[in-house]
Amino acid sequence: MSNSNNTSPSRTKKRILIISAWTAMLLISSLPDILWNGLTGQVPAWLDWGKVGAIALFFGLTLIWKRIRSLWQYACVLLVFYLAYIVSQWVGNTPWWQSRFNGPDVSFTVGYLGIYILDFGIAASVIAVLWAMKRRREAFFLVKGQRDAPIKPVRWLGIREGESWRTFGWIFAIAASLAVLIPTILAMRPSPDALLRAVPLLPSVLLFAAINAFNEEIYYRTSLLSTLPEVIGRNHAQLINVALFGLAHYLYGSPPGMIGFLMTGFLAWLLGKSMLETKGLLWPWFIHFLPDMVVFTSYAIVFVQK
Repeated sequence: MSNSNNTSPSRTKKRILIISAWTAMLLISSLPDILWNGLTGQVPAWLDWGKVGAIALFFGLTLIWKRIRSLWQYACVLLVFYLAYIVSQWVGNTPWWQSRFNGPDVSFTVGYLGIYILDFGIAASVIAVLWAMKRRREAFFLVKGQRDAPIKPVRWLGIREGESWRTFGWIFAIAASLAVLIPTILAMRPSPDALLRAVPLLPSVLLFAAINAFNEEIYYRTSLLSTLPEVIGRNHAQLINVALFGLAHYLYGSPPGMIGFLMTGFLAWLLGKSMLETKGLLWPWFIHFLPDMVVFTSYAIVFVQK
């Protein structure tokens, strides 16, 4: 009888933590944008600040409500992430920035450089707050990790006991690239001339694919997987990671829509699995980088065809 009484409050607290973590993520995710866009055909300008207000309120609740206090680091990093995103949007829309990085005569390299200077600012903000809270890079996966770490079996993926990331990291990276490459080629059907004209842009393609993979692993993955698993459990932390990343690509992904959500959601699950099991950034970054290389190559082809 005493065991039952002791377990029930613990389960209730865990349930409250899980519900709170999911609610906070959904509030700042792209879900409100998707719903508004579906209902009205546009996303209102005030929505970003509404999200900041909601997550700031949630952060305040973690400080004063004992039952969810263990989520304060998660709330803090979400708040910093979204504030940094708003600042980057504001800077990117200033006339000074637009004239230098978004004019009609701006090159492919300069145009994307402007985007990723701002995007790296978001990642750097998340790294700064995680460093302030954790004090050790290992605590938020800002290390290579164990490249040959054992991979937990997944029967439906053909992963058996005794396999390692040294093998499956390459398999996943190549499979993810092909999953993006095949529909991209079928949709674009680029001419040989367009492919040849895009070749000089290859160094820029590699650079921006590498930066984008790093940035997104920082603010979508390390932010969640260094603050949530010990509080709500690995499974829910992983699912929150999947939902946030998938929703972020629903409206503006390549491809967008439900297909984009499912593809990027599955990729997020793989990347989160690799990060948690290798305890580092190398494999998730690399698995992310290869399909991003395909995506940025498609952007380069579109650019030279203008």
